[in-house]
Amino acid sequence: MEKDLHWAVLGVGVIANQMAEALQKHGKKIFSVGNRTHEKAVAFAEKYGIEKVYDDPDQMFTDPEVDIIYITTPHNTHCSFMKKAIAGGKHLLVEKSITLNSSELSECLALAKEKGTLIAEAQTIYHMPLYTELSGRLRAGEFGRVNLITMNFGSFKDYNMKNRFFNRSLAGGAMLDIGVYALSFIRWFFDSAPTDMQSMLVKAPTGVDEEASMLLENNAGQLATLMLSMHSKQPKRGMISCEKGYIEVMEYPRAQEAVFTDAVTGEKAVIAKGSTDDALWYELSDMEAAVKGDTSRLHIDYTEDVMRIMTDFRKQWGLTYPEEEG
Repeated sequence: MEKDLHWAVLGVGVIANQMAEALQKHGKKIFSVGNRTHEKAVAFAEKYGIEKVYDDPDQMFTDPEVDIIYITTPHNTHCSFMKKAIAGGKHLLVEKSITLNSSELSECLALAKEKGTLIAEAQTIYHMPLYTELSGRLRAGEFGRVNLITMNFGSFKDYNMKNRFFNRSLAGGAMLDIGVYALSFIRWFFDSAPTDMQSMLVKAPTGVDEEASMLLENNAGQLATLMLSMHSKQPKRGMISCEKGYIEVMEYPRAQEAVFTDAVTGEKAVIAKGSTDDALWYELSDMEAAVKGDTSRLHIDYTEDVMRIMTDFRKQWGLTYPEEEG
């Protein structure tokens, strides 16, 4: 009988709770938990029936009973935790954005290769069944070639410069928090990574990116536009314009359906696959499959491309975080 993989979770915020609920729904549970505030880890363990709580979160990195660690802490803490976990031989699923920049990611991937461990980003775009379905239909020629992609994502966050969304010391800003979803969507449907990128930026008083417009093109001549905002609500809308019509996806980070509009007839067809409610489970099960030998659904190459795009845009903007200024 195949042994159940033991998951540890670092951090006990919203995503950690969703993780615990996803595992419970499928008859599994988190093995162990660690958090900066020990009392919160204890309460989390009691809530979900977790048998092990670490007095020091670093203990999970060397625990021989742990197979995979899900890091759910703020993105500016990821790299240091990842290095410790890799040194302990642990596989890693890391909340988006996986690191602050592409050099951090490259360093962690090199270390993981040496240790023979796996790293993946908990990016829903790469794991929702709908996107696998749409990719298959595109490869089969059902919609024709992808020509244009148009993305929107705008959140209205209270104009409090001390909260994490606007806090430069916590790697705040639109790009790493919400732009990563839109860029991952673009990368998923582009035939190759963007090579030409232009943008316009409005900074918050703290210096982080509050609003941005971006234009991307790859060597295949595919174009994408993206509008981001942290202080102006927009629909989470992605539109893929193809030769035979366009595909519209609403609430795209965890979408379960898309609508294709035929370019000639105007007829609409709904394409449904998977469930929004199981978004976390798709990530977790894909990670378990990878640890057991099937790495085809991790898409770390797309993660690398997106991190490079975000890093290059921030270089254009002259936007850095304290960890990058040593």
